[in-house]
Parts: sequence; structure tokens; C-alpha cells
Amino acid sequence: MEYCSTALLLPIIKGSSGQIPPLSANIQWARVHVGATYGTAMSDHRIAILPGDGTGREVAVEAMRILDTVQAHTNHGFEQVMIPCGGQHYKETGEEWAEGSFEFCRDEADAIYLGAIGHPGSRLPNGDLAGGSVILGMRSGLDLYANVRPIKLYEGVPHKVHGKFTQIWEPGLVDMTVLRENTEGLYHSLLRRSADRALGREEYIPPEMTFPGLDGEVAYDPRPISVNGTERLVRMGFEIAQSRNGAPVDGISRVSCIDKSNVTRGCQLFRRVFDNVATSYPGIETDHGYIDAFMQWLTRTPEYYDVVVSSNMFGDIATDLGAVLQGGMGMAASGNIGDKHAFFEPVHGSAPKHAGQNKVNPIASINSIQMMLDWLGRKNGEEELVQISKLIDESVADHLRDGKSLTYDLGGSATCSGVGESIANRLSSRLSEL
Repeated sequence: MEYCSTALLLPIIKGSSGQIPPLSANIQWARVHVGATYGTAMSDHRIAILPGDGTGREVAVEAMRILDTVQAHTNHGFEQVMIPCGGQHYKETGEEWAEGSFEFCRDEADAIYLGAIGHPGSRLPNGDLAGGSVILGMRSGLDLYANVRPIKLYEGVPHKVHGKFTQIWEPGLVDMTVLRENTEGLYHSLLRRSADRALGREEYIPPEMTFPGLDGEVAYDPRPISVNGTERLVRMGFEIAQSRNGAPVDGISRVSCIDKSNVTRGCQLFRRVFDNVATSYPGIETDHGYIDAFMQWLTRTPEYYDVVVSSNMFGDIATDLGAVLQGGMGMAASGNIGDKHAFFEPVHGSAPKHAGQNKVNPIASINSIQMMLDWLGRKNGEEELVQISKLIDESVADHLRDGKSLTYDLGGSATCSGVGESIANRLSSRLSEL
């Protein structure tokens, strides 16, 4: 069945080992139309699978395993469309992803999964990261204004400090969701350039500026923050707070505004909009903090936080620190969400030095699929998908609870595929009881 006429180079087989074959492997390839499927089952949802670079390709296998498990045990089917992309793909083909890929993700896919982007030495002629048209182009081009990062510590997960694995923060006392504005701020120019490439538009170049008192070469990035961009992010934060159980310390539904409004005009606007939106949610407590102070509070009293909203750069930095509380980047899932589209990704990056060793942690990838199913269920009014997403979370928790089957980043020696299989098996048992 053809969904559009633009051709993509897509793999039409799966490696015998169960792994996604590398793009350079000696396998069968075919020039097929966008919409060619991975698997043959009829489906309810079309999912674009973008494995990307390095270890992104390995954790993508485990993400797909979860979708296959759900499909095998429920009436929900997933048509998984694989799209090669990223820095390695650019070095091998001269393109970040094939022509028509962005349009397919925008017009044909119900949701998008991305493994990771980044390959050593892969840069575009203008110096940007090769693969930026994929990850950043979708963020800007699809108007995915909210980067949603759950920060949750599971029982059985240790923390690595001073080279040792120990329990520092307590499970149950680390459970918050951080929303980072995803299309404005310091990254706006790069995001816009990436979207321009993805859409074939003329590249955006910020206007030249002069800075009194600065001599010689000066580099700068504009930091635009708008009322509309802030309002929709903050409103999503309050909506998410309504669906949660409140902060771990007291059960109070609370949204915290983290900014630097004592210094920057952009943050002053951000806080003013936050306060205006808050008046529409009288049942939710509000809280304010400056980003520098928040970075210590986040680690000293994480149990106080329920939902946090912040601008782009501040949110980017704070969420990576937050990942330490949950056991590291291998545990950090995310969603890039807009009003119509969304893509979901583990945020650990491509980790090229670990690629091909079957050792990285797939849980961030699996939990990104959990977020995807929750989003699809709520978006389409399919309550069973929301319930299935909760079963994925429970399966992850069961796997981790005894602390015996952990990957290297958590102090263990389990393999990426072994962890993925264990979680999928636990999910199968739960789904069979539905």
C-alpha cells in the first residue's frame, strides 16, 4: 500500500540476530515508497522508527520489542516504518535522511521514535551537527514546544558517585516531571536552521548586532522568549499536574516556575506569563525559584517537586542533573510534544564508544515508548493504551526491584538485549491478564 509518492531508501529485512542491521551491512535494500512497513501485521498506529547513530540503533531494537509485545497480546497494532538517519548516514550517503522523511513524519506517522543522533566527525559544511535536521528539525518544524522529562527513581536503582554505586536518594521521594520550552530561547537560531533544512526553506540567519564595550570577534545567540510560546508550555505543565498525584513529600499538586527573572528580561516575561496562567488553575499550588538555587534544591529536596516548567537552556541543564537522581542518563526518557505531533527519545545520546557491544541501558528507550503510548492513548481517547503504558512502567519497576539484572551504568553486567527481553517478558505476563 502506498501512502505517498516520495521514495526512501529503507531496509526491508531484519538481521538474523534480531538487531537492526548497520546501514553499511551487506543486506538487501530496496527503493520503496514512504510508508513501507517493518513487519506485516495490520495496525492501528503508524510509528516512524528513526534508529539514528551509535547505540541509538541498539536501544531502538528494544523499543520495537516493546511495541511488538503489545501488538502480540492486545488488539493494538503498530506499523513500524524504519527511516535511516543521522551523522553516520550523512557520511555514507551525503544526506541526513532521505528526501521526504520529514513530510512522512509530519503527514503519515501517528508518533515518532528516535534512538539517538551524533556520529564522530559528522558535521555539515556550516558547522552544525550532521543529523540536526532530524532531531532539531522535527522539534522546530513540527512545533514540538514541550520537552517533557519524567524524573523518577525506581526501587533497586543505585547512584554512581565517586566511582561507587550506592543508594543516595530514596525511591518514592524522587518523582517529578520537568517541562522545558523546546522551540525558543538560546537554541532558537539553531532550531530554525535545522527546520529550514528539513523543509527545504532558505536558511534563517539572525540579524547582526553590536555590543558596546566588546572588541574583536564576538559570537552570540539571540534568546527570544515569547508570550505565546511560554503560555502553551506553562499550560501543559498545569494540565500534567492535574493528572499526577502531587509532590512526594506532601501529596500537594504543585507547579514550580524556574527562571532567572532577577536578571534577564526574557525570564521576567516567562514568570509573568506563568503567574497569569496559574490563575486558571486555583486548585494547584505555585512555586517560584531561580535556576542557580534550583540546581541545589533539586538534589537536596527533590521530594518537594511535582511539575517544573522552565525555559529552553535552563531546562536542558537542569534535567540532565535530574537524571542523576534517577540513576543516570540510561534511565532518562523524554517526549517532544506539540499540539498535533510528538516524538519520543532516550536522551543519553549515541555514545559511540559503547556502540556494538550490547551493553548500554535500554530502559530510557523503553520508557520513551511508555510515554508514547500514554500520549497516543490520551490524544485519541484510547484509555486501554494509557493502561498499557502503566503496565510498561510496572514491568520496568519489577525488573529493577531486586537490583540483580542491571547494565554497566548501574553497576551490573547485564546486556542491553537481556534487559529488553526481561522487561518484555514481564510485560507479556501482565498483558495476558488484561
